[in-house]
Amino acid sequence: MKTWFAAMLLFACALTGCQSPPAISSSGNLMSPSSATNPSSIPAAPAPTSSFSTYQTLMIDPSSMAVEGGNATLTIGTLQRVDGVYKGNYKITVFPWFLKSEKGTLAIIVSDESLAKINQGKMAPITGITGTATTSGKGEHSRPIEAIATPADINHGNLKLWFMAGDRKMIFEPAYQFAGKNTKAVLAQAVEIPP
Repeated sequence: MKTWFAAMLLFACALTGCQSPPAISSSGNLMSPSSATNPSSIPAAPAPTSSFSTYQTLMIDPSSMAVEGGNATLTIGTLQRVDGVYKGNYKITVFPWFLKSEKGTLAIIVSDESLAKINQGKMAPITGITGTATTSGKGEHSRPIEAIATPADINHGNLKLWFMAGDRKMIFEPAYQFAGKNTKAVLAQAVEIPP
């Protein structure tokens, strides 16, 4: 029975690439690796490589700022990362001046280097995040946007996002969350904005 169990353990170890502990001689001393029963020809499992699939989906909470006689609320739909660019829809609702409200598409460039800093747990502000907001409908136009991300951990943090609307600088400071590649966007913060 012991021989069968040892053979199964060795076979499982060979399949998974694990390494058994060093062999101990009958005198209680460690034996050299060459005399151990673990074959040295079995390669160790490769170290996991960091992929950015965890950061495939970005969700940004709604955020508001004061405007003359009211407030503007920025709502961003779930953003998907494709070729280093998070893309999705947005809308700005201006209360009580609804005619100044707009909606459109958003494209935010976040480099692999910036995501690597987040993945390594670096919680320092990440600058150099840029993108474009393009309004939809009549009078469609694009405007550049800039942002600074301040991670709280590898999945959450805060953004400071700004752009010019006419001669006014619009600044929003929402929280963000990475949802992961396989996470369905059904979390409370997920917002679907029709194009």
